Amino acid sequence: MIPLTLRRLAEITGGDLLDPASGDVLVDGPVVTDSREAGPGSLYVARVGEHADGHVYVPAAKEKGAVAALVTTPVEQLPAVLVDDVQEAFAALAREVVRTRVADGLRVVGITGSSGKTSTKDLLAHVLSGHGETVATIGSLNSEVGVPLTLCRVTPTTAMLVVEMGARGIGHVAYLTDMAPPHVGIVLNVGTAHLGEFGSREAIARAKSELVAALTPEGLAVLNADDDLVRGMTGATPARVCLTGRSTDADVRADDIHLDALGAPSFTLHVPGADGAGERSLPVHLALLGEHQVDNALAVVAAALELGMTPEAIVERLESAAPASRWRMERHVRADGVVVVNDAYNANPDSMSAALRTLARMECAGRRVAVLGAMYELGPDSADEHRRMGALAAELGVDVVVAVGEDARVIADGATRATAGDAPEIHHVDTLDAAESLLDERLGHGDVVLLKSSRDAGLRLLGDRLIAQEDRS
Repeated sequence: MIPLTLRRLAEITGGDLLDPASGDVLVDGPVVTDSREAGPGSLYVARVGEHADGHVYVPAAKEKGAVAALVTTPVEQLPAVLVDDVQEAFAALAREVVRTRVADGLRVVGITGSSGKTSTKDLLAHVLSGHGETVATIGSLNSEVGVPLTLCRVTPTTAMLVVEMGARGIGHVAYLTDMAPPHVGIVLNVGTAHLGEFGSREAIARAKSELVAALTPEGLAVLNADDDLVRGMTGATPARVCLTGRSTDADVRADDIHLDALGAPSFTLHVPGADGAGERSLPVHLALLGEHQVDNALAVVAAALELGMTPEAIVERLESAAPASRWRMERHVRADGVVVVNDAYNANPDSMSAALRTLARMECAGRRVAVLGAMYELGPDSADEHRRMGALAAELGVDVVVAVGEDARVIADGATRATAGDAPEIHHVDTLDAAESLLDERLGHGDVVLLKSSRDAGLRLLGDRLIAQEDRS
């Protein structure tokens, strides 16, 4: 956090000091919305949510070391700034932090897309951290609360800021870019995540395009050339455009893509030559799992080149990257030889398809087992999309399909309908406990088990239970 006095906080947020004598109190610790995360010098932002009033936890924040609070109701335990709307005040603070640092050279990268945002953000942060001090979103804190939390982690020496930006409606990304105007905007894809809320892929595209619309003519829009809706955003941005992908006209391109026995991809990277002269080609070997990581890596390359890194330095950092956020293609080898791939932080048809294809191509001495749960927010096509995932698992030759939860029953139905010849073993269970019991009975040495579902379906927790006390990766 950039240190500031409570008096300055009141000016930024348009609030009032509850105690005029507290104006010189210095906030120089983390800005938090969870009292348990407060530390010495912290500012506690007392949000009022659906289930809890943050003002109740002001004493707990003080015990952890907080020195001030941002509130809409007077409190006695801490010096505080009283505002009309905590969220808008929080956004104003974050906006000022970024504005101050941009004036001194901070560069901001925004990332959005239907899938792959967190993996790409983590990869880009890893690459850029070899070039300068970098702050990036922690986990998937990509909302109107998570983004200002990230922005307030910027310090006086931060050189680069990588911000994951999510959207659940039109205007959401624009709200986030107002806090953190990007120099580089990355749009990964337009899929079917949140289709139930948006109504169509075209509406999703409009929401995602708000990121590149916020760029200036001096900025760079990094767009996926292989996604027609993303490619079409070239007309929505005033910035320069860099197309990435496997298309022959992509500016940053990959070909000769292969997966090794563990499911990690290698490829040949093609980037523009120095001063736009010709093309350079470099081999890349990722340690991350899944062919979809190639697409993420291409977006990272484009952004890192724009921020001044050389192709050689970028590739070196790409190849040293490991998963940084939980439950995203985490590979664990149990003591009994079972390989668990926990990719169940979130799911939509695109990401589940990518995970299943990775499973099908991984070296496996035993059986390939897909444990699949519900994908939420898909709208009226939800049942058909779930059936399609079950059918895909069968078509890819997965040996065992386990559908978990009532909402996932149609996955088992889809796998059953698609079977011909060597049919997979298909199960449907109602609960995580039932799934765990089933897997305990059937998993053996050399089996590879993939877990994939939306977060609320809970399969990430089942994955943790499967690897508990046996992880030797």
